[in-house]
Amino acid sequence: MPLPERLQRLVDLFASSPKQIKIAAMVDYADRLPDPPAELVKDGGLERVHECQTPFFVTSRVDSEHRVTLYFGVPREAPTMRGYAGILAEGLNGSTVDEILEVPDTFYLGMGIEEVVSPLRLRGMAAILARIKDQLRRAEQPAAV
Repeated sequence: MPLPERLQRLVDLFASSPKQIKIAAMVDYADRLPDPPAELVKDGGLERVHECQTPFFVTSRVDSEHRVTLYFGVPREAPTMRGYAGILAEGLNGSTVDEILEVPDTFYLGMGIEEVVSPLRLRGMAAILARIKDQLRRAEQPAAV
């Protein structure tokens, strides 16, 4: 399955970068990740990904054209996971539900980030995308009448 274009560009960029650049890029994406809207935090609108060691929260919003916006709550003290969230936001926001559902759960292995991320964090990364997909499937279910 092809990745959404923006996500594929990120995968290719990371794959072609040396280890030190991958580390710097993860930190850069961590720094660029916006905080979630206050109303999502206040109303409990972010869903925890319990499989992550880091307190990691995500929610997916789907518009009328089935395009997705992702919101993440990740502590600044967790730059690796915050960086991964930044990559997902950059690579997936604006994609359709179907495009995201087709992304392989371990797409990040094509980035070569296993050089800079522990196996435990890699498992958390797979769980994050799985949670996003679960949210999208629920969002696309017809409302009960």
